[in-house]
Amino acid sequence: MSSKTLAFIHRNDTRFAVGDFSPVLSVFSHLELGNTISPFLLLDHIGPGKLRPSNKQQGVHRHPHRGFETVTIVYAGELEHQDSSGAGGLIRAGEVQWMTAASGIIHQELFSKEFTRTGGAFEMIQLWVNLPAASKMGPARYQSLRSSDIPVVTLPDIAGTVRVIAGKYNNVTGAAQTHTRMSVLDVRLNAGHPINFSIPEGDTTLVYVCSGRLQIHADEWLEENAMAVMSSQGTDFMLTASENSKLLILAGEPINEPINGHGPFVMNSYEEILQAYDDVKHGRLVQS
Repeated sequence: MSSKTLAFIHRNDTRFAVGDFSPVLSVFSHLELGNTISPFLLLDHIGPGKLRPSNKQQGVHRHPHRGFETVTIVYAGELEHQDSSGAGGLIRAGEVQWMTAASGIIHQELFSKEFTRTGGAFEMIQLWVNLPAASKMGPARYQSLRSSDIPVVTLPDIAGTVRVIAGKYNNVTGAAQTHTRMSVLDVRLNAGHPINFSIPEGDTTLVYVCSGRLQIHADEWLEENAMAVMSSQGTDFMLTASENSKLLILAGEPINEPINGHGPFVMNSYEEILQAYDDVKHGRLVQS
């Protein structure tokens, strides 16, 4: 067993709005960190917040994507998704939507009609996952992962739980199908229990604290809303929560290709970005 050391801690504190969703914390983006975070592109933490009852649905209305995937994890609240492939439906607390835009999709994400009527607490994560060049112009796909679809590993000594959204943890395979090898783990750690995590040598490894406080190995601290970028060397790292904590562990094989991202498109070249905008303008983005 070889230790995976902490490379650096990344933190943004500016909160803003995405459409009607507010507050939104931009945890990281490829515009800042480039291929350091590959195969991941962007992570937004939406909320925690409180939606006031209303008759008007709020959210992000119809917009296009090409070249990557969006992963939406709902911790609280309820979303309603519709897209140009005809897929969609409700995403409730505990559920995950894994949408592959690939060659092109147009979709909207709104608070559901019922949640809009009642109002209440909301909190969500949206993760963007890159696609390799060979898959960027492939068919769109929609995976709706119910809470019961996502395997849960109970940690020893009442230390917490790991929901395996994608990839593997302790030989348990996650629910989502992915284009490249990766793990997306939704973790709850109870205070005072050291837990070892093992990631393949050479893989990108990110630890984001949604709430709480963590100790990495025995000498580094990770505060709430901060993200640890671990070294690609080594395989194992130890996390100990100093208070009950909610975190995401993202790990994956890097995609060693150029990234060219503009607005809702992430391709390999600027020419492909221009083509995406032209395809939207002329109604060619979505394949029939």
